[in-house]
Amino acid sequence: MQETISDNLYNYPKYYDLVFGSDWAAEFHFFRACFEKHAKRKVKRLLEPACGTGRLMVRLAEAGYETFGLDLNPLAVAFCNERFERKGRKPAAVVADMADFSLKDFRTTKKFDAAFNPINSFRHLPSETSALNHLKCMADVLAKGGIYILGLHLTPTAGPRVEEESWSARRGHLTVNSFMWSEELDLEKRNERVGMTFDVYTPTKQFRIVDEMDYRTYTAGQMAKLFAKVPTFEIASAYDFTYNANEPITIDDATEDVVYVLRKR
Repeated sequence: MQETISDNLYNYPKYYDLVFGSDWAAEFHFFRACFEKHAKRKVKRLLEPACGTGRLMVRLAEAGYETFGLDLNPLAVAFCNERFERKGRKPAAVVADMADFSLKDFRTTKKFDAAFNPINSFRHLPSETSALNHLKCMADVLAKGGIYILGLHLTPTAGPRVEEESWSARRGHLTVNSFMWSEELDLEKRNERVGMTFDVYTPTKQFRIVDEMDYRTYTAGQMAKLFAKVPTFEIASAYDFTYNANEPITIDDATEDVVYVLRKR
């Protein structure tokens, strides 16, 4: 009989990293293309808020960038830093709140040239105030001409929306299948209740981890109004989750997957 564990999936960084870390190349190359295309400064120092296991940070560090990250989950931060240490690098992540941080958290006074937050972590911020505080923190730590690459699912107001997604990844004798679905959408309260499972298979056992989480909802118009409250940023461009820097998109009422490139004025 398969064991079922009800817990926060972010408490299992090994499995999380396998599922989401296996498909790093498209984002990696897209980020570098955006650095060249949209930043008005040389990009050397990078920040990832809600960095999790550091799946992208470590690849970028190996490519010669100076990378830093922050995350609220200490298990994910420990996993990230152990990964850096195994490669002979200094720990790169700190435990911090992405709605309340500064350069002091990284023990530096030197601002970042670019930042990235690609897969819906922004939507964990539960309120307009926390989202606004996050953008203000990002503006404070980015140098002039630097960019912030922010990816999330919008709630389309025209046409259908995607209500479930699945991923599968394998490394050696470990396989993890993940499934995510929308349980409840309350547009008035700006909240989407999402369920997610990890089905874990090893040579000796198999088990399921089940979690539920809340995501704040954003229509295209609501995102535009939020950005307007932080005039330090301008929208340099927007893309979808194909991560093709040569194919920007025009956001409309049917847009769901979007990657904003914000540039600090």
